[in-house]
Amino acid sequence: MIFNVHFLFISGAEIGFILFIVLMVFGSDKVPEIARGLGKGIRQIKNATNDLKSEISKGAKDQGIDVDISKDVKNEIDKVKEDVDEITGPIKRQF
Repeated sequence: MIFNVHFLFISGAEIGFILFIVLMVFGSDKVPEIARGLGKGIRQIKNATNDLKSEISKGAKDQGIDVDISKDVKNEIDKVKEDVDEITGPIKRQF
């Protein structure tokens, strides 16, 4: 069975080969430790970016800048819905 997996322009066979080389170089005892360390590193990066985002949002709110555009988008969508209802209202009443 052939797996057609692409992750960052690397095929499944290449990923398998890389994992095989890692296993051969570091051994089966060290691979879980390496994976655990990579997981911790990725988690720390994710937490740092979330902290940075929250600090930027907090600073923007302190300055009176609205960073939540979802409210603005929802208002615009509601306006468009009202306009469509105004236009199609008489047509709907006729039928």
